[in-house]
This record gives sequence, structure tokens and C-alpha cells, in this order.
Amino acid sequence: MSHTPQAVAEPALPDTADLARQLEQALDALRAAGADSAEARLAVGRALSVEVRQGDLESVEFQADRDLAVTAYRGRRSATATTTDLSDEGIRSVTARAAAMAVHTGEDPWAGLADPDTLAREFPDLDLVHPWEPEVADARDLALACEAAALAADPRIHQSDGAAVETSDTVSAYANTHGFFGAERATRHGWGCTVIARADGQMQRDAWSSSARCRNDLEPVADVGRLAGGRAAARLGATTPSTCRAPVLLPPELARSLFGHLVGAISGGTLYRDASFAKDRLGDTLFPDWLSVIQRPHLRRAMASAAFDAEGVATTERPIVDRGVLADYLLGSYAARRLERRTTGNAGGAFNLCIEGGSGDRDALLRTMDTGLLVTQLMGQGVNLMTGDYSRGAAGFWVEQGRLVHPVQNVTIAGNLLDMFAGIVAAGDDPDCRGAIRAPSLLIGELTIAGQ
Repeated sequence: MSHTPQAVAEPALPDTADLARQLEQALDALRAAGADSAEARLAVGRALSVEVRQGDLESVEFQADRDLAVTAYRGRRSATATTTDLSDEGIRSVTARAAAMAVHTGEDPWAGLADPDTLAREFPDLDLVHPWEPEVADARDLALACEAAALAADPRIHQSDGAAVETSDTVSAYANTHGFFGAERATRHGWGCTVIARADGQMQRDAWSSSARCRNDLEPVADVGRLAGGRAAARLGATTPSTCRAPVLLPPELARSLFGHLVGAISGGTLYRDASFAKDRLGDTLFPDWLSVIQRPHLRRAMASAAFDAEGVATTERPIVDRGVLADYLLGSYAARRLERRTTGNAGGAFNLCIEGGSGDRDALLRTMDTGLLVTQLMGQGVNLMTGDYSRGAAGFWVEQGRLVHPVQNVTIAGNLLDMFAGIVAAGDDPDCRGAIRAPSLLIGELTIAGQ
């Protein structure tokens, strides 16, 4: 069913002075209600999503979100409350609720604000704000162009599973009773398409997308569509090989998930719960000596850049893996206290982890691999961070003499993360910059490929 797109009236985002005033109001109210110390976070954002399917406008969604979270500390007792009501009465109500609840919670010796000397004092311009406010009709036309390019990519493309254009603009701020106040604004834009190919009784589904802080940094919609269509069509005729052990090549968009497991294993909550294979492994060689993982939180226009973490602690550029050696954990203040360490400024996650040391493109890595499996899809969540055991469903292409031979489906790749890290043979120079982990293609020397 066709729809006539209508213009969307977008409310203005608050400026820094408004955020500071509301957070100071919240902190004053928390102190007046009996809190020894307190912190408050405020986020206000707006987003537009336009989706088409089979040539028709399917949905238009506009969101205008705002959220205030306050935490009151009474000694080592604490409680958090949230609200979407940013009126004076709403702020008074949520702060009174948090302060009252804190009286009844159990004592936690590790709870509290980040230490004052760790808080950010410098706020560089990270070039994260590039507003783009398309009319709904314009966003629809871009999505239709993406879908049309995908459908035209190959005659075996059977139907579209939807194309979408999305844009968002969010401003957030954090303040605490140590006197810290920091505000950040960031935009995010993207488009993508999913299509289904069919031939000889087989159907295959695949997708592609592009996202960036600035609309001008996005891949052209037609290129995104053609890539989505080409990926789906290329998977037709897939077979399931016999079980074997062979090299495995992960493209950048999947290689980042491998380092995502590393992030999970070296993050505070997993460590202090003794649920990580990386516990007590600082200083150990986990990767080849040519590979490093560097956190670079101040990259301009990057998707995970920030001057401070969720507690106001300054973010820093530093090695996480230094020439193969695990050099640091990712800790917020709470986890750091439990581990008798110092916060690393990673409350809320990692900030632009860059995997470095690789060279060459995918074709060069295929030639190095010679025979093995190029994975293009991973399914399931079969990863145990306590033991490092890894087992995930996969699809992709069988490779012989460095060339793609035929598509593969219904296989499982399995190993142990420590062995996989150590067994990385080569990395490319083609990082995927769409997320917090900027990983290139990775060639792993040998994994079990379970098929027929």
C-alpha cells in the first residue's frame, strides 16, 4: 500500500546550558534529600527511520526520546531512579525516590563515584556532529534507490526484505557531586538493504549497510544495494562440505565479533565474577607478535569516540594488546575497586579499538590461505567466555588455490578463542569502521569446520 510521506516536525535539542542547569538541579535535590554524593545522566535525542519494501513505503518512525537517570549514594548504599519527565516537578520526584530507596539497599564496599583525579579535564572537538534532516519523501526515495539497485543486481534476486534510511541526533550529559560536568552531542546516519535470491529450489538471504557520523561519508545507496544483491545471489547453489580442519578467513564485518569476545573477556564484570578465560592473563602473549590492539578514543568522526566514559573519567589512547601481549583490561571504577586496580576509563565500553599490524587486501589473504573457508555469515552465540570455547554456525565460500570455488552453508566453525587468537596467520589493511571495533580481515590458521 502506498503512502504519501508527510513532513516531520522535529523539536530542537537542548543546548549545553540547559543540560547543565537540569543536572545541577537534580544534584541539588539529591543532596537536599540526604545523599552524601550523587550523579546524574541526561540524554535527549531524535531519530527518523524510513523503510520501504517491494517499491512501497512500509513505515515511517520518528522518535523523540529523553531520559534522566539519577543515583544517590548514602555511604556505601546507593539507588538509581529514572524518568522521562524533565519538568521541575519531575526532577524533584525522581531525585526524592532515588534518595529514599538508597536508605534500604544493602551496603556495597565498592560503590561510589569515580575518584576526582580520574575525571576528564579536556574536551577535544571530535567532529561528531553532522546533522542531516531529510524530508520523509527524500529518505523514502533514497531507500527505494537502494532497493532498486539490489533487485537489479542479479536476475535471481527474488524479492526485497526491506531497505531503510535512518538518521539520529543525540545530546547527552553527565554530572556528579565532585563538580564534574561533561556534555557530548553526536549524529549517526545510515542506510541498508536486505534481499532474497532464489534459483533451482534454493533461497538465500543477505544484506549490506553503511553507517557514519556524516551523511557525506556513507557509501552511495546504489553501491550498498548492488552489494546486498550480489551477496545474496552469490550464495545460491550452496552445499555442505565434509567435516575437516582448514584455515578460515573472516572479513572485517565478522572479524570484529572475534575481538568483541576479547572485549567481553577483559571487561570488568566478567573479570571480577571469575567468568573469563583472560583473568590473570595481563602480560601474557595471546596474539602473534606483529598484532596490536590500540584504543583510540579521540579519532575524529569515529563511531565510538568520546572524551569521557559513563562516569566522567577521561578516555585515553593506549594499547590493549601490545605486539601480541595483553597489556590492559577495560574497567570502570566499580570493577576496578573489586579487582584492586585503577579505572581505565571504560565504564560503558571500549572506544575505537583499532586492530593494527596487517597488510594487503582480501585477495592477498585468500592467496595466503590457499585452501579453506571464507566466512560471510555467522549464526548463533556459541561462545563461552569462561573457557574460551567457540562454536558458531557459518556460511560462506570454499576456497582452493586462493580462489572462491563454491558457496557453503550449514557448517559450524569451532575452536578455542585462545588458540584462535594465537593462530591468526595474517590480517588485512581493510578495517570496518562502522562500530567501536575497527577490525580488518583476519586469517586464522586452522579451525574445525563441521559439515556432513
